Amino acid sequence: MLSFVIAVFLLLITPGPGVLSTAGVGTAYGMRAGISYVTGLFLGSNLVGLLVISGLAAIMLDIPVIRIALAVLSAGYLSYLAAKIAFSGARIAIINPTKPPAIFAGIMLQLINPKAYAVNTTFFSGFAFYPDSFLTETIIKLLILNAIWIPVHIGWLYAGHRLRSLDITGTAQRRINLFMAVCLIGVVGLSLISILGYSI
Repeated sequence: MLSFVIAVFLLLITPGPGVLSTAGVGTAYGMRAGISYVTGLFLGSNLVGLLVISGLAAIMLDIPVIRIALAVLSAGYLSYLAAKIAFSGARIAIINPTKPPAIFAGIMLQLINPKAYAVNTTFFSGFAFYPDSFLTETIIKLLILNAIWIPVHIGWLYAGHRLRSLDITGTAQRRINLFMAVCLIGVVGLSLISILGYSI
């Protein structure tokens, strides 16, 4: 069980679409608006988890049209976010739509987020620690996963919120934006490999 806890923490803390966009919402709109978005991510993450546990995700991802559509949607959205970061100039604003994203935006991001499927598949198909009962093990895993997921995402939201209040030079802000953009592009590449390489 300890190895599962460590894996959950390491996989959730690393930058992906969810945590990077969470930091962006915190930067652009603050904690209050961010909580709504994180709630959507939370619901979406658990929905993806249920799809993986039930086997529906494996069935869907086994259909080439769905797998490719998911990869294209995800890569397109993440590339859009990366471009907004890279060209946002001397201000830190990971995403900057006219109004803050709400619960629905968070849910939809998770549903097209290949990292969410890959991570949940890793969590629920490995790390067997209660072989006598699949149901008991799954419930324990869900509880552990959510107990770590919530503070990790709230932490990223707060980090983004704090960036907004720091007195950072324009050059430093541009470098931060470029670094975040490169990270997202890296996520796009890994996402495409994950989804398109599913049947390889």
